Amino acid sequence: MGSAKFAVFVDLENCGAKVETLRNILEKVKIRGDILLGKVYGYTDRFSDLKEILLSNTFTVVPSLRYGAAQKNNADILLVIDALTTAYSNPLIDSFCIVSGDSDYVPLVGTLKSMGKFVLGISRSEVASSIFINACNEFQFLESVGPRREPRRIKGKKVPMEDDTQDEEALCKLIEGILDESEEDEMFASELKGVLLRLRPQFNEKAYGCSTFGKLLAKLSSHYGTIRFRNDSYNVMVSLVPEAAAAASAVGASPMTRDTWRQAFEEQLQRYKDDGFERINPSILKADIISVYPDFTEKSIGFKRFSDVLKQLEKDGFLKLEQDGQRNLLIKML
Repeated sequence: MGSAKFAVFVDLENCGAKVETLRNILEKVKIRGDILLGKVYGYTDRFSDLKEILLSNTFTVVPSLRYGAAQKNNADILLVIDALTTAYSNPLIDSFCIVSGDSDYVPLVGTLKSMGKFVLGISRSEVASSIFINACNEFQFLESVGPRREPRRIKGKKVPMEDDTQDEEALCKLIEGILDESEEDEMFASELKGVLLRLRPQFNEKAYGCSTFGKLLAKLSSHYGTIRFRNDSYNVMVSLVPEAAAAASAVGASPMTRDTWRQAFEEQLQRYKDDGFERINPSILKADIISVYPDFTEKSIGFKRFSDVLKQLEKDGFLKLEQDGQRNLLIKML
């Protein structure tokens, strides 16, 4: 983990161009390795909120030039040319992240893979082509890129207040995301700290009142109960507490019931709306519900299938069910 050298190419219109969304994309890539080159396509003045995150990550901006009755732009072909030029001219880069779900990029993916490059695709589920999804070495829906696990406080534990720049809860959530992405059940603490420094170059355990990284891990483990560590000879190994165990020990972590399930779904749908998503794939919603309520089943709230849950939510006015051009079911937020 963490040895890949990435080039990242982002279609801004595909990702929604929100600061938090772009930050989540970059963190997802940085957990896997270093970003040596980054470009965003389709930039206009309406994306000016992205200036700080683009500059701090040394991204190059490619403006959008629209033409014709359909107001198409030249971003797609520029992305392909730049990706191929990078693949042929920069031997250090062994991995590519393409933030777009357009099937037009399938030949590009095929060429990159034939050169021995790893291709990570990221796109909104609403517009992701199944052909593009299957062509990539790895694909993730944009709605799932952000952290799902929430730091949970153990009963009887009080978490000290921190200022905004040294937020322990945010740090714990970030560590959980790193561990969740790891291919192994455990990580060396030294490896974990290396990934943290790649994501947060200013990170220092002393800013959190701890003299060593191990003491900081012990502090977070005690306060939130979602990570654990052990000593293995001279090494410290870090892992996630299983989701069900973390939920069982959390304050207020009650199971979903027939009386509360509508509220739980409404809150999750509102999160998608707040993040700028108009439509999502039903599998995304179910996965996010299970991440918060690990014991969730359709039968536990009185339904046979998840599609029956969605139909009831549509009847209650929380969402609308639609189909895309390939007759795949989509959820539209209301």
